[in-house]
Amino acid sequence: MAARRRGGRGGRGRRGGGTTITVEVIGTDQLRAQLNDLRGDIRQAAFLALKEGAQAVVDDTKAKVARDTGNLAESVNARFRNEQLLAEIGWWDLDDLYAYWQEVGTRRRPANAALVPALEAERAKIGDRINSKVGAVLPR
Repeated sequence: MAARRRGGRGGRGRRGGGTTITVEVIGTDQLRAQLNDLRGDIRQAAFLALKEGAQAVVDDTKAKVARDTGNLAESVNARFRNEQLLAEIGWWDLDDLYAYWQEVGTRRRPANAALVPALEAERAKIGDRINSKVGAVLPR
């Protein structure tokens, strides 16, 4: 039996138009506008909390994602937009397009979600994470 190439067309490292699962947190636009008006050290603390939260989601997703080849666990990642308190977490390589179907399922296969449960778990913690980081830079 011939060895199966990982990634098919495109191969590892090529970025492309992958399928996206979007989670919108209601109220973030207003929060982001208010955070833009804050001092730099407070904004930096909020960004640090965001990075820690995003890393927690990545780690939780890696622990829960299906491990047939290990590809999805290896390639889930967080990326951040400059000057915005915004994190995107997911898969962006062309050979990760099947991650969407793992999350939502198909007619023949039930969902085996890893990212959405990780986001839900972090949602319960992010408020405390922000309070802790921002509280550390506020004068007492």
